Amino acid sequence: YPSEFLLQKITEDNHVPVHLHVSMSLQYVAELKGNALVEFFHGNIAEVENEELQHLMWSSVLFYKTPSMEVMACVLLSTKAIYFLLDDSFFHSDEHLSDFWNKENSDCENSTFHLSCCFVLKLNDLQSVNVGLFDQYFRITGRSADQIVTCLTRDSYNTHTFIQQLMAVLSLLARTPSPEPVDKDFYSEFGSKNTGKMENYELVHSSRVKFIYPNEEEIGDLAFLVAEKMDGLANLPSLNILLYVLAFQVNHVEGFAQNASSLQPKTLILTSSDLFLFDEDYVSYPLPEFAKEPPKKDKYQLADGRRIRDLDRVLMSYQTYPQALTFVFDDIQNQDLLQNLTLDHFGE
Repeated sequence: YPSEFLLQKITEDNHVPVHLHVSMSLQYVAELKGNALVEFFHGNIAEVENEELQHLMWSSVLFYKTPSMEVMACVLLSTKAIYFLLDDSFFHSDEHLSDFWNKENSDCENSTFHLSCCFVLKLNDLQSVNVGLFDQYFRITGRSADQIVTCLTRDSYNTHTFIQQLMAVLSLLARTPSPEPVDKDFYSEFGSKNTGKMENYELVHSSRVKFIYPNEEEIGDLAFLVAEKMDGLANLPSLNILLYVLAFQVNHVEGFAQNASSLQPKTLILTSSDLFLFDEDYVSYPLPEFAKEPPKKDKYQLADGRRIRDLDRVLMSYQTYPQALTFVFDDIQNQDLLQNLTLDHFGE
């Protein structure tokens, strides 16, 4: 018997982000309210009769086995598992996913029903949760590569709320306590050499699930990477990253209305002198314990970079959210031409 507060909360959270397209099946779910939503969960999704729906969130998700394919999902957190109700276009878009999903009912394609895949991660299989930089996303890790999924919330509030709800639900789990640590002698305790590298902040929950947060070194590593991409400006005494945000780059297609395919996920990084767009791998890093080799691509790949001093104007749309920004840069062949003329003219 869910409380009135919970019914009101999941009803308020049950809305698809306006800039992302979803299939008919997920649109049906997004239109459910209150008790109808809870009944839908128990009748179609829940695996155990006595589990309770605790939280609902709409988010883009990435799977470890398909790191380049972002798909929209309705994420449902219950007292037993995390359910990812996926857009049915995800399955049809890649023939290699048939092994991943083990789809048996081939007759369904000719049916009038709109089907969705549902990926289930039981809370007992959950091992760690990695929170991304500035709470823009988080990665949930289970016992195998099939059980690694990243939620690209692009919103620190949604990330924080989900983490808080997940911790509360995990507190209800009865897990066997960790074995007592073996007493270490003096030499084994202090004899190991310190590598000097600071580990990420780890919070080990009472359910033995690790919550791992980024530390200052990740920002330092990112600043170093950005400095490498800045032609001739890498010798700056200090490079500060002013903004890190997960966004979409809009590709204008003549004659076509804007749709989901015209939105390309990018990581936008703003420094005191440059604006960068990166293609970032959000699901493969940090490497899971069972990974035998690093991913084929680096975590950050430069897609575009422009100097702030070449920025001519910024155009803003009047819509509230998501805000659309257009950056207009001066297209100068020789970028240093202006600077050299100024120095020659004014001499010393």
